[in-house]
Amino acid sequence: MKWLLIALIVIPGTIADVLNAKGMKRNGEVRDFRPRAIFRLIASLARNPYVGVGVPAMAVSFFALMALLSITNLSFAVPATAFSYVLETALSKYILKEHIGWRRWAGASLVSCGVLLVADLGLVKFVVSGWSVYLGG
Repeated sequence: MKWLLIALIVIPGTIADVLNAKGMKRNGEVRDFRPRAIFRLIASLARNPYVGVGVPAMAVSFFALMALLSITNLSFAVPATAFSYVLETALSKYILKEHIGWRRWAGASLVSCGVLLVADLGLVKFVVSGWSVYLGG
């Protein structure tokens, strides 16, 4: 059940972030924070199809996180769902056409290693001075 919830956090959350980024780039930079301008911004975003799909996807991700937190520890839930950083980095390059330098790729790779460490799959093994150390189950 917890892995299904993690998928329901990561996948819709990633889709939401990519769509909202695309929608906000389409909408343009927010420079005016007066109340009337904020209402115009909200009206404009309500008509933006990318944001229109991104916000409900974000809601799915949020409620799945609430459900996950009801059955597991925060110290597991947050790192396990951090895999979305890896997906968002890849989608930013291929969908949003962003330039991703080697440092960002390295950071995303380190995050994915951290996800494996906390995932408790029993798959991660390394050898330290001849001793086999298993991380996880």
